[in-house]
Amino acid sequence: MQNLLPPPPETRLVGDPEAAAALAAADTDAAYAAVAGRFPTYSDAWAALAARAAEAGQPVAAYAYARTGYHRGLDQLRRSGWKGHGPVPWAHEANRGFLRCLHHLARAAGEIGEADEAARCADFLRDCDPAAGDALASA
Repeated sequence: MQNLLPPPPETRLVGDPEAAAALAAADTDAAYAAVAGRFPTYSDAWAALAARAAEAGQPVAAYAYARTGYHRGLDQLRRSGWKGHGPVPWAHEANRGFLRCLHHLARAAGEIGEADEAARCADFLRDCDPAAGDALASA
């Protein structure tokens, strides 16, 4: 049977050049936290904090940072017309903060024993864009 409905459109978040520049200049935990505090809707800052916490062996902190960025990203996706499904392409740079948060959330959830959430987040990441899962799995 052939599906006659068109696929949902891609969702492309709007970038924030000021936040991106501030994040690129960050070089300490305090500087990364300052970026997240100054730009709390910028998921990439939360993803950076989650990555740093994971690298430091702090899975609970990584989970908290990733969850914050994930929820801020969901808010932005919805404002951009996303209806809870459909592609969120990795190739679009402004989407990467949300996708990184989703990746870090899956990993941190697994590390703290939330296997069901880890699986849901990993599946959601691949549903958003398989390329994101591939790119982040090798990171």
